[in-house]
Amino acid sequence: MTDHPIRLFASEEAIRHVGEGLLARTLPKAEWTHEAHLAACAWLVLERPQIALERELPGIISSYNIAAGGENTDTAGYHETLTQLYIIGVRRFLDGCAEAGLLSKVNALLASDMAPRDWPFRFYSRAVLFSLAARRGWVEPDLAAI
Repeated sequence: MTDHPIRLFASEEAIRHVGEGLLARTLPKAEWTHEAHLAACAWLVLERPQIALERELPGIISSYNIAAGGENTDTAGYHETLTQLYIIGVRRFLDGCAEAGLLSKVNALLASDMAPRDWPFRFYSRAVLFSLAARRGWVEPDLAAI
């Protein structure tokens, strides 16, 4: 997997911009980075607890993808297993995070061992994670328990 430098957020406003842009479907597609995915999930957990992420985030992401000019198909766009895996991971990280404040918590998440793009492969083989079943629904890990 290619290494990518960590791109931390400079302000809480930048994190809220991503989260609010996701919800409003107005975030420019170029800003929907890996870090933005993680930050938006953390922001939703911390500042929008009334949103039942496990149930509502699939529709939020799918509708954002369409609004941003993307698609949700059998090979592109929304991926259920990845979404649910990251919800689990972000919740667990935040539950154990001693940092105070949104910015510190999100940047700690981005610097953590769950932030690298290959984190899901600790639990899933490529074949299972990129299967149609995993894209369309939750699939249990085949390599290690979460």
